[in-house]
Amino acid sequence: MKAPFIMLVDDEVLFVETMAKRLEKRNIEILLAFSGEECLEKLKKNENLEVIVLDIVMPGMDGLETLKEIKKIFPLIEVIMLTGNATIETAIEGMKLGAFDFLIKPCDIKELCNKVADAARKKREHQEKIKDAFKRETLAKYGPFYYT
Repeated sequence: MKAPFIMLVDDEVLFVETMAKRLEKRNIEILLAFSGEECLEKLKKNENLEVIVLDIVMPGMDGLETLKEIKKIFPLIEVIMLTGNATIETAIEGMKLGAFDFLIKPCDIKELCNKVADAARKKREHQEKIKDAFKRETLAKYGPFYYT
């Protein structure tokens, strides 16, 4: 399996930079964003992102608002919510809005890596199913000679 391509989104610069270094050592390709707004801007330029690790509590656009926008524009991208001082209820609300999972900060790097791998796998499986459905639909509509 190729390395996951993720974005870390958190307003705590030191946390993001430290986590990025630890994840890069584990062969994970990473983009950094320090706000919900920056996340959405970078997402538009990096549509091949597979997973976003998103803090819930941030100034400006918080994690739940950002999650809603991500799922509206890029529904297949998986989002893992991070909560440090938010309530479990807030994290559950994120799950209802389409988050893949949530972790409590500070999180164990191994657990985060496992969740990222699972989320990337899920996104790839969804993309494959969509591709297969499109292929079947195209074959049914145009016949087998369309792919020759």
